[in-house]
Amino acid sequence: MVSLPSVLGVCSGTHDSAAALIAEGKLIGLVEEERLNSEKHTRAYPDQAITRLLDEAGLRHCDVDAVAYNFEPAAYRRGAWTSLGYLATASSWRRALPRARSFHTVQRRAVGRLADLARRFPHATVDGVEHHRAHGLYAFAASGFDEAAVLIVDSLGETTATSIAHARTGSITSLEYRPLRRISDPASLGYAYGAITEHLGWRRGDEEGTVMALAALGDPGRFGPLLRQAIGLTDDGFSLNPRYFPLRVISSRYPRLSSRFIETACPPRAGHEPLEQVHADLAAALQERAEQVMIHLARLAKRLSGASRLCVGGGVAMNCLAIGRVVERGGFDEVAVPPAPGDSGTAAGAALATHVDSVGARVEKIAQRCYLGPSYDEHTLSNRPRPGLSARRVPRPARHLAHELAAGRIVGVCRGRLEAGPRALGNRSILASPLQVEVVERLNQTVKFREPFRPFAPVVLEDKAADYFTLGQPAPFMSIASGVTELARRTIPAVIHVNDTARVQTLTPEDNPFLAEALTAFAELTGVPVLINTSLNIKGKPICATPEQALDCLAESGLDALLVNDWWVTK
Repeated sequence: MVSLPSVLGVCSGTHDSAAALIAEGKLIGLVEEERLNSEKHTRAYPDQAITRLLDEAGLRHCDVDAVAYNFEPAAYRRGAWTSLGYLATASSWRRALPRARSFHTVQRRAVGRLADLARRFPHATVDGVEHHRAHGLYAFAASGFDEAAVLIVDSLGETTATSIAHARTGSITSLEYRPLRRISDPASLGYAYGAITEHLGWRRGDEEGTVMALAALGDPGRFGPLLRQAIGLTDDGFSLNPRYFPLRVISSRYPRLSSRFIETACPPRAGHEPLEQVHADLAAALQERAEQVMIHLARLAKRLSGASRLCVGGGVAMNCLAIGRVVERGGFDEVAVPPAPGDSGTAAGAALATHVDSVGARVEKIAQRCYLGPSYDEHTLSNRPRPGLSARRVPRPARHLAHELAAGRIVGVCRGRLEAGPRALGNRSILASPLQVEVVERLNQTVKFREPFRPFAPVVLEDKAADYFTLGQPAPFMSIASGVTELARRTIPAVIHVNDTARVQTLTPEDNPFLAEALTAFAELTGVPVLINTSLNIKGKPICATPEQALDCLAESGLDALLVNDWWVTK
C-alpha cells in the first residue's frame, strides 16, 4: 500500500496565523495560533499550533513531505505592474507608484516566508498556494457537497478580492475546482467595510461584526445614496468609486477614505467617543449595501456555474446578515459557510490544494467538521484550582449544566476538541438561558465587557429549529442570520436582535453529543430546546483554548461557573 504524503498548511505573517495538517489522507486538525499564544489575530509564526498537530499525528518536522503556504508570492508581481497603469488616471495617479512599491514589498516578504519554511522543514517541498483557491477549496470541502458554486469575498488575496468558481467531486475520489470569474483589487468589499469600520472607531479586521450589529439601530436611507455611489454594481460584479475609496496602498500610512466621503458622511470617531445616531445610520447604509453586493455576486455565481448549492468563504462570509440575505434571495437551494471562513481556514485550504495536486484525491475528516483543535480531556483539577475558586466532579455533567442554566446561571464550558474559526460551537462556549431578555445586559456588561447593542446567538436542536427560526436549512457553524417565528418572539427574546433576526446554530446529537444532551435536558426543564451560545472569552482576547485560560476567564469576568471536562468550578 502506497503511503500518502503528510502536508502541512500554514497561514503566517499576516492576521489569523494558523496551521493545518493532512496525513494519510485525513485532516488531522486546524489550529489557530491565537488560541495558544493569547494574542488575538496574531501574525506570529504558528509554532505552537504546528507542534500540537505534529504531536497528534506522531510526526516530526523531518517527516513532513510538503508545506503549503496560503499565498502565492509570484502573483503579487501582477499587482505591482498593473499599479503603474494608474499613473494615467486623474483620481489615482498620486498613489500609483506607492501602490506598486507596496505590492513589491509584500511579495518580498512572502518569498522570505517561503524560504523560512524551507529552512524549518528541510525534507519537504515548499510551495505557495493562490489565496482564493485555498479559501475556495476549504469552503467546498468543509460543506460536504458533491457540487457547488464557490464565492470567495475578502479584502485582498494577492491581487484578487472576489472570486467565483465551480467545484465538484469526481467520479472516484478527485476534487475539481474551476475558476469562473475574478474581481481584482481595487474592487474590494472587504476593503470598503473595513475602511468604514475603522472610521466609526473600531478595529479594522476585527470589529466589523460590531458595525454589523450597530447597523440595526440606524436608518440606511440617510447615507444609502452615498454608499450606492461609492460601491457600484456592474454586470460582472461591482466596483469602488475612487472619489470615495482612494486607490489601495498596502500600508497604514495611506487613508482608506477620501475627504469627500468624510465630508458627506461624518467626521471620524475615536473609539472612546460616544456613539451618535449618525454613526448608526452610516453603519446601516454600509450593511445594506454589503448585502446588496453579496446578493448580486451570488446571483452571478448561480448564472456562471449553474449549480444548485453555494459555498461562501473569505472574511466577508463572516457577515451573517449578508449570508442570510443570500440564502433568502440568491437563488440557491442551500448555502454553506465553513467553520473558519477567514484566513485561518486557508491553512487547511492550502494543505488541501497541495494534497489534491500531488495525489488527486479528496481528504477525509474535513466535511462538516469544526472541532479540529487540541483537546484537554485528560486534564484534572484540584478542589482549589485557584485562590477563590473551588472545583468538584459532577456526575452526568450535561444534565447538571442544564439545571444550572435553567436556574438562571451563566456558565462557561471547556471540554472536548477546540473549535476552528471565529464562533464557539459548544466546546469553548459561554451558555445561558434565553428566556429572560435581561441576560443580554448582564452578559455584555459583566461577562463579555462589550457594547450593549451586541446580540447573542442561539443554539437549537436541529429537529426543533423550524419552530423558532425561518431559515429553512441547517446552520451548524453559526454563520447565517435567520428570521424568527412568533413562538421565538414570545419565548426566547434574549437571542433576537432589534432587526428581528438571530445568528442561529443548528445542532444534531452527531455534531456534539454533550451539547445536544444539555439542550435536551434544558428543554425537559423549561419546554424550550434553545440556549444562548457565545464564545468563552472577554472582549479583546481570543477564545480560550486551555483549561488554564478558561479559569482566567472565570476569575476575570462575571461568569457564575465553569465546566472543565467533568469539573464544576465556582467562585
